[in-house]
Amino acid sequence: MKHQTFLKAVLCCSLVVLTMLSARAQGQPSQGRRGGLYGDWKIKVDYDGRSFDSILSFSRDKEGNRTAQWISIMGLSECKDVSFEDGKLSLMMENRNREGQISTTKFAAKIEEGKLSGTLSSDRGEYKAEGGRMPRMPRAVGSWQMKFKVGERDITTTLIVKADKDNTLAAEWQSPWGEHTISDVQYERGNLSFKRKSKFQEREFESTFKGSIDRETDMLTGVISMSEMGEIQAEGTRTGGALIGDWDIETTSDRGTRKQRMRINPDMSGLYGAIPIKKVNFEENRVDFLLALQFGDRTYEMTFDGKLEDSKLTGDMTSSWGTQKVKGTKIVRTVRRRRSQ
Repeated sequence: MKHQTFLKAVLCCSLVVLTMLSARAQGQPSQGRRGGLYGDWKIKVDYDGRSFDSILSFSRDKEGNRTAQWISIMGLSECKDVSFEDGKLSLMMENRNREGQISTTKFAAKIEEGKLSGTLSSDRGEYKAEGGRMPRMPRAVGSWQMKFKVGERDITTTLIVKADKDNTLAAEWQSPWGEHTISDVQYERGNLSFKRKSKFQEREFESTFKGSIDRETDMLTGVISMSEMGEIQAEGTRTGGALIGDWDIETTSDRGTRKQRMRINPDMSGLYGAIPIKKVNFEENRVDFLLALQFGDRTYEMTFDGKLEDSKLTGDMTSSWGTQKVKGTKIVRTVRRRRSQ
């Protein structure tokens, strides 16, 4: 009897594993984790010896259907007929020129071991494309204004969390009182923790911090634990939180209206379309940044100057080609709960 029970358990486990592998192979989310297609992919397209970066972004609509957007210097295009099966991807884009004429571009690629390679095809010819998944910056990264009480005294300090290219975290604790060193910075599933060594005059202290980031309020709350003083409740407000995130952008000029996407990272770097933004300046409600666009051996600069009011971004994008009016709406993402089986 025990032997039969053991065999049933092994069989059930095998069926679960086979179901997960089958779901992954077809690009469908397996139970407990997402499929391998979703998110942003950085695509480099070779146009007759000149390379340009684009972003291919996958997500789901409210009904759970797969959607895709192709984001480039020319703007944002909604993709149609998106198909992904057995590692093979295909989709189609339609673009309208200034005269109102519509052109069609097809993209076919294969994805193996996190790498994408394929071909863009239109009436202008065929162009090779290759790319890979773009990692998202950990949510804990950024500058946090930390507030807590020591006895009856209100204390405000600054916690700066940084990530390297491999998303390994480091942090600084900036305070007018003492010298501080932070180590063992960990962030997983919304929970942030680290160790801190502090020196005040000739005295040294060790403490730990454990907290969590609320996705809706973007607040960091946690506890500083010190053997000498016990536990201290702390709360952190992110600098630039109203601007950080993804934005739907609409640009208008004498050449017409185009859609674009902008992403502001937690460290105030970002992407305008597929063009990197090194640093965004955000003070009160004013926003400005600089873009450097490379065409062959020539560099073109674009500057944005605007304001953020009532969750709307407005301003001007200026370059040697002229000025575009910019309007932005922040993308609010909702967490979709899995259906019970």
